[in-house]
Amino acid sequence: MNPPKVNYKNRVLSSLPNAEINRLAPYLSPVTLKVRTTLMDGKASLGAYFLEKGLASVVLPMKDGYTVEVGVIGIDGVVGLPFLLGADRMPGRTFIQVDASGYRIDAKRLKEEFDHSGELRNHLQKYVIATLSQSAQNAACNRLHDIGERLARWLLTCHDRVQSDHMPLTHEFLSQMLGAPRTTVTLAAGILHNAGLIDYTRGNVTIKNRTRLEKCLRMLRRGTQ
Repeated sequence: MNPPKVNYKNRVLSSLPNAEINRLAPYLSPVTLKVRTTLMDGKASLGAYFLEKGLASVVLPMKDGYTVEVGVIGIDGVVGLPFLLGADRMPGRTFIQVDASGYRIDAKRLKEEFDHSGELRNHLQKYVIATLSQSAQNAACNRLHDIGERLARWLLTCHDRVQSDHMPLTHEFLSQMLGAPRTTVTLAAGILHNAGLIDYTRGNVTIKNRTRLEKCLRMLRRGTQ
């Protein structure tokens, strides 16, 4: 008797043909991940994660004590790309930023499936390219744009991956992610709030109008060009 079909929300898993997901499914263990749970910390790890809900952040620590976010991972990809590319560690830390759930798989088993010439490899290679592009855009944004633009872009990026208007994010946490003082982030968030683009209550951000937030970001960028 065949096991019941699982409707995966993770975009990589949901894109796989039956033959590939059937090979992978027995090795996928459901997990629930709380905020600040570390998934990778620069040391060797044995697991990779496909998130179905929530958000993970990739951050680098600075000498002054601040951390700067260099990537986010949600339902769009997988935590553990270095293992698939032959590395067993990476600088920085990857941790859960918004309460998450999904599937964990042994990194070695995922690498074996990745080494097959199939759709999993095809989709993950595209995800690697998308991740590199995102990192390049982050670097450019951090160099050229002010905190208001960076905050708007970061909220939109999170919104894409969390797929919820409501995100539990404190100003202190936002300042760590953006590598800026908390007071500066609070001022930028206040401007977006007063413009009717977001709501902010202690520890929670709600995007009220994504279309207007995108338009605001485009206008801010034109103003800095």
